[in-house]
Amino acid sequence: MFPRDRSANLVLFAGAGIAWLLVALVFLTRSPVGDVPIQLVGAGLLGLAVALTAAPLLWLVSFTLGRSIAWRGSWWRAGRRAGWLGLVVTLFVLLRVQGTFSIPVALFIVVMVVIVEFSLTLRH
Repeated sequence: MFPRDRSANLVLFAGAGIAWLLVALVFLTRSPVGDVPIQLVGAGLLGLAVALTAAPLLWLVSFTLGRSIAWRGSWWRAGRRAGWLGLVVTLFVLLRVQGTFSIPVALFIVVMVVIVEFSLTLRH
């Protein structure tokens, strides 16, 4: 692991900590009931916090599975997958807050993300 990888991990974890603090601040000080802008901000912040937390973890998993070798493009792959995860969390929160969340819709979203990620992975 190069020093730039360590630095990137620490920066992303610090950003995730700040994002989680903002999530806590919004969730503890504002009520999302009937307030659409707060619902959007809360869902966006929660998705951002999950994505920032997942990116270094996904990279560390690929680094560990690669027998401690940082492969070219592994940061992009980890960032892309963390972005998908953050998007799914944001969509789930928005659907739940709006009262339209259902298991078939959730499965459709997850399957679509898996198909797109699988096709992007095979292309490279």
